[in-house]
Amino acid sequence: MGKYVIRLKVREIAEAKGLNMAQLARKADIDIRTVRRIYRDPTSEISTTVLDKLATALDVRPSDLIDQTPNE
Repeated sequence: MGKYVIRLKVREIAEAKGLNMAQLARKADIDIRTVRRIYRDPTSEISTTVLDKLATALDVRPSDLIDQTPNE
């Protein structure tokens, strides 16, 4: 394992902006199953294209969607 756990903050940011999974999927033009997977497992791998679409839909920088914590 690596030194850090990389976690996506998509769910927290979407909920803060009042978006549910379906709304986010439509707004980001990505499959609902992808959003569901990210919500269920925020450490799952996603492409930079999906990261960019999510950031654009949420009106944040891609880096705002990423959190890293030390791996214990």
